Amino acid sequence: MAKVTTFPLMVSFPEAAWREHIVPEEWEACLDAWLALAGAHLSLSNPDFVRVSAKDESLPAFLASYAEQTALSHDNFLSGNVHKTRQLRKQCFLLCHRLLDIDNPPESLLHWQFLADLSKIYGKDHGNKLVTLVWKQHLVSFELSLAALKTFLIKELDAGLKGDLKTGESQLKRLNHLLHASPEVAAFFMAGSDFVDSLISCYKLMNPPLRKAIVSTLYLCLIGLTEGEKPNFSALVDQLYSLKAAAEAHKAGPTNFNDSLVAELVTETPILKQVQQRIEASGSGSSRAKSVLTVLGGFRKAGGSSRPQRLIKRKIKKGKGVAMEVDGYTSVHVHRMSLVSQVQDLFPELGSGFVVKLLDEYGDDVEQVISHLLEGSLPAHLESADQSEELPSPSQVTGDHAADLAPHSTPPQLPYRRNVFDDDEFDQLAIDTSKLHFGQRNPDKTADDILRDRSTAANKAAILSALAAFDSDDDERDDTYDVADVGGTVDSAAPGNSPEEDKSSNDVRYAQDEILFGAYRATPNVFERDAATRRGKARMALKEETGMTDEAIEGWGLMLSRDGWRLKRLEAKFSNFTGTQKELAPTSWRASPAGSGTEDSDLDGNRNDRGRGGRLRGAPRRRGRGTGNVAGPSGERDTEAARRGKEANKGSRANHNRRDQRARKMARGGFPG
Repeated sequence: MAKVTTFPLMVSFPEAAWREHIVPEEWEACLDAWLALAGAHLSLSNPDFVRVSAKDESLPAFLASYAEQTALSHDNFLSGNVHKTRQLRKQCFLLCHRLLDIDNPPESLLHWQFLADLSKIYGKDHGNKLVTLVWKQHLVSFELSLAALKTFLIKELDAGLKGDLKTGESQLKRLNHLLHASPEVAAFFMAGSDFVDSLISCYKLMNPPLRKAIVSTLYLCLIGLTEGEKPNFSALVDQLYSLKAAAEAHKAGPTNFNDSLVAELVTETPILKQVQQRIEASGSGSSRAKSVLTVLGGFRKAGGSSRPQRLIKRKIKKGKGVAMEVDGYTSVHVHRMSLVSQVQDLFPELGSGFVVKLLDEYGDDVEQVISHLLEGSLPAHLESADQSEELPSPSQVTGDHAADLAPHSTPPQLPYRRNVFDDDEFDQLAIDTSKLHFGQRNPDKTADDILRDRSTAANKAAILSALAAFDSDDDERDDTYDVADVGGTVDSAAPGNSPEEDKSSNDVRYAQDEILFGAYRATPNVFERDAATRRGKARMALKEETGMTDEAIEGWGLMLSRDGWRLKRLEAKFSNFTGTQKELAPTSWRASPAGSGTEDSDLDGNRNDRGRGGRLRGAPRRRGRGTGNVAGPSGERDTEAARRGKEANKGSRANHNRRDQRARKMARGGFPG
């Protein structure tokens, strides 16, 4: 026989999106090619397999892609010929076993992701064979991959909302299949307390899918310590004690007693019952283990899921429904296949036909099916049944359809209640995790820190500028309930109803503000809050004048220093300007008595005060548009010069300067300054 040197390269297994675009004939050709190449590799002897297959880089790439895509498909059925699909699945298992059994297998096959996918595809029994083979022969490389995963999960789970929770959840769900198949991996993750502490810490987040994954991971890790060739019950009891301490610390805290990982674990999983049974079966039972199991049983939630221990009476099918009988099976409705896939997610080794029998037994209750599978409490007729039994494919159906297959109308859908929070950032799970927090965002932040924080200064300035437009002192008096208008009488003897009392209180407050503001302008140190200032003469005099206490005076000064708008109001209120103007000069133009005044001059002809309304005090002197009288006799030199000066800049300036000056004066209310 000729010596084999190489084989054609194997194409990677396509993704589900690509498989949908491949026509059935082409898919059949792909299956035939993979089966032929896999069979050729398997037919080689061990030396030839190491020389040819172990060096073929396309072979491990195909196996890794096949394991990943098959595990992601959520079922055991792929499109195409079912017989060829099962044959390819078997040959892939044999290829993985031979490649992992050599001295230097491909590095990509020693990663935990690949072994987790294989454990999901081939179930606990066959997956355990592959993981155990890697654990015994290639422990160093495998432990490096597991250590990197453990470090990543601890970091992300401890980070809480700041971590990558979505990736952490997907990694935990993928790891659970490996934990279910390998007790050695479970013992590796339970070494120490850091991984369990991170699970307990991250469970506080209100994320139901992540919480479910955390409970499953902790359950599988604890159960893994009771399995294998050498169960580690000592480490198991230590972990149970750490869970007991965490549950008691959570109970003493401010949060809900039932909202803890330990309470959810002992209520929703049979962990306590299974641990007790396995400890008793091993003969290593101790009072220490019994005591901690009893204490943990006290954390079970009231009204938790109670699983019936008795067998449920099976309903006898009389075949009266419109259905199709094929070898004793009733055709499964498409909506029921979702229930089958939920069970197979946790138990991929079970066939769909056997899962349908379990759903018939327990009334389509997936939780009861999973709980009985975990506890191993199935009825005798199901224990003896073929657990790998599959449902027949449509091509194998030979039964006769019922005659009446008339279509029925779709039943009315239940009403869906909507609210204003639908399709928001929370609903779409698109909100930034930095915006989420429990309790106060910064519990250590004090009032002084808030006052020193200038990050919201722009918002505060906008609010204050809007409030500045409203002057509470400029409001008209409300005379709605005056005696003359209402027609009744008001009891002025009651406190607070007397107008004289209100007037006197306002006068006292006005006098106090005036005295305090004067002292604040003169000596601001008189409002200091120390003992020396309180004993000073200035403070004593201020207390005698206002009749206020030290605390009231100091509070008045503190509020004034913080409120800039109040300071401005007091300055305007107690300034020396009275708001009155004794003389208002005329603004219209009048000719001078001598007839030589310009257009901008007043009656008195004073050139220092020309302009509309006279020149304001302190304003710069400005020249008129001419030096003569434009309305004088024609032909005179001064008149012609004045007219030329008037028309010189009229085209560029017009009357804009006069208009702008008048607008500025009106903005000041007609007052100078």
